[in-house]
Amino acid sequence: MEPMLATPAPTAPPTRARAASNAAPGPEGLPGGFPGGPEWAFEVKWDGVRVLADTRTGQLHLTGRTGADVTVAYPELAGLGTVQGALLDGEVVLLHQGTPSFAALAARMHVRDGARARALADRAPVTYLVFDVLSLYGVDLHRRPWHERRATLERLTLPAHVQASPVYDDGAALWEATDAQGLEGVLAKRRDAAYQPGRRSPDWVKAAHRRTRTALVAGWREESTGHGTLAAVLLAAPDADGALRYLGRAGSGLSATTATDLRRILTAHPADASPLDDTVPAADALGTHWCTPGLLVDVLYLNRTPVGRLRQPVVRGVRTDVPVDPWERP
Repeated sequence: MEPMLATPAPTAPPTRARAASNAAPGPEGLPGGFPGGPEWAFEVKWDGVRVLADTRTGQLHLTGRTGADVTVAYPELAGLGTVQGALLDGEVVLLHQGTPSFAALAARMHVRDGARARALADRAPVTYLVFDVLSLYGVDLHRRPWHERRATLERLTLPAHVQASPVYDDGAALWEATDAQGLEGVLAKRRDAAYQPGRRSPDWVKAAHRRTRTALVAGWREESTGHGTLAAVLLAAPDADGALRYLGRAGSGLSATTATDLRRILTAHPADASPLDDTVPAADALGTHWCTPGLLVDVLYLNRTPVGRLRQPVVRGVRTDVPVDPWERP
């Protein structure tokens, strides 16, 4: 089963950190375009990796959004095998000082060697935050309304490193609290909604204090020191017609280790010229090493310019568990 996806709030949400935003306030003080009212429940939008936990065959299988098996990457979640005949939906996070750290999780999500995964789990175990139960004891629940599935989830005895993601009635208060605590954002879920596998549904609506997306790397630039160290990557995304559109240049967030890893991967796939269908600004194209777009990275950014460039992009790590986010009009 493919996971159900949330629809972004129609307008960019204002926060204290971005008081200049022009978005109109939503109902009950929620962000612009965000739903409110008693027919909605609210959860934290966790900064982690989406994972389905399936025990319907009698063995635990963890799968990511693309359907890839990630069971070996998270040995500390083996206790989920005690939840019989279940299909659970949730987010794997790695907490650092009480707050999810995507950068720390990036070191875990691609591990496929069991011994290495166990060593990493011993040092810094992940937490699986469950927010939906789609099957239990072999009974299919995904067509039942969210409030029934939630009640079922709350009755479950969950193993170590697994928690039910909290639910709140006051979306406005949760929005302010997540902003103050540096959390990613808020999800609104219609209480009477069925689970819609593989669909981006308006029954789930998300708003983030800062946006994220998965982008292709089309080229890279060196530091000015002349030592060949990767200093920035040029980002791209395909539009609805398949044209590769330019998203901008990102250098923030690149640790020495990440820069070294990216350079090794990108130099193995060089291109003679820009693979982009857009015209890249001369200041960005100057000195760029072009490459075949195949590598995906996770990018945090403030918002987008009128022509679609990312403002203040920060590279957080390589992604292999999700598809590229398509280019859309800002």
